[in-house]
Amino acid sequence: MAPFDLDACIEQLLRKQLLHEALLREICEKTKEVLMRESNVVHVSAPVTVVGDIHGQFYDLVEIFRIGGYAPHTNYLFLGDYVDRGLFSVETISLLTCLKLRYPDRVQLIRGNHESRAVTQTYGFYTECVRKYGSTHVWTYFTDMFDFLTLSVVIDDRIFCVHGGLSPSIHSIDQIKVVDRFREIPHEGPMADLVWSDPDAEKEDFAISPRGAGYTFGSGVVYKFLEMNGMSHILRAHQLCMEGYSLLFDNHLSTVWSAPNYCYRCGNSASILEVGPGGAMYFNVFQAAPENERDGPSQQAAQNAGGKVSSVVCYRGEKRKHG
Repeated sequence: MAPFDLDACIEQLLRKQLLHEALLREICEKTKEVLMRESNVVHVSAPVTVVGDIHGQFYDLVEIFRIGGYAPHTNYLFLGDYVDRGLFSVETISLLTCLKLRYPDRVQLIRGNHESRAVTQTYGFYTECVRKYGSTHVWTYFTDMFDFLTLSVVIDDRIFCVHGGLSPSIHSIDQIKVVDRFREIPHEGPMADLVWSDPDAEKEDFAISPRGAGYTFGSGVVYKFLEMNGMSHILRAHQLCMEGYSLLFDNHLSTVWSAPNYCYRCGNSASILEVGPGGAMYFNVFQAAPENERDGPSQQAAQNAGGKVSSVVCYRGEKRKHG
């Protein structure tokens, strides 16, 4: 295949125009080569803007760039869950992948629990790929690429960033570095815990998670992990926050949520987190992009006509579906 113009691809996607299947295959292969060279723990420096769950809400992703600035002028760290639930997962992950390939040191992509073959077959991405491209090929290209995404990022050696949370199997950053990440997310173990776990303000220790995967973890776990690794803060996504973000454990753990009016019905705010030099943090809260009102109803009708649509409940967790 002839060399492709990534800038042209990005411009096309910002107009919400799909890329050709063969082009996406090439882009995913090239991106895997970039991701393969990254550690399970990527170290970056502030300033960086951190983005939580997006879930296929493409117009809201573009709104994030309007608010926070476009790469490479702004450094971005995305905490996972790029696909499923929303109407434009293909456009969303296509754009993020192109940005990662174009600016590999300016854009960081962490793996979330939805960057998984099993989960995307239930929550919409698989069906959307088939509806928009007429086959499963594009879904395969992206889900194969998901196996290469890093598991965590550390900002300025002080802020630990992950999609979900902590694991009883992991006490130090060095233990994350030796996890075999180049595979489908397993049902249990440290890799599953990093993408599935949640904090619990009422607990001290680890407990069984109501999600059916990962654990809940309390203040004692957080303080011990931070002290052992010489860090000051844990930054994660994974849970809907009606105000766009939440702070726990005396501001030692933050949750950032970046999908406003989640699934076009929850009515929540969203935020991005701007981390400045010295660890200063500013949550930039925003609302749903107006384009959702224009295109949402017709796209929802097309999605409903395409087959099974999973139900959505506006609460802070979702259970893992086995089988």
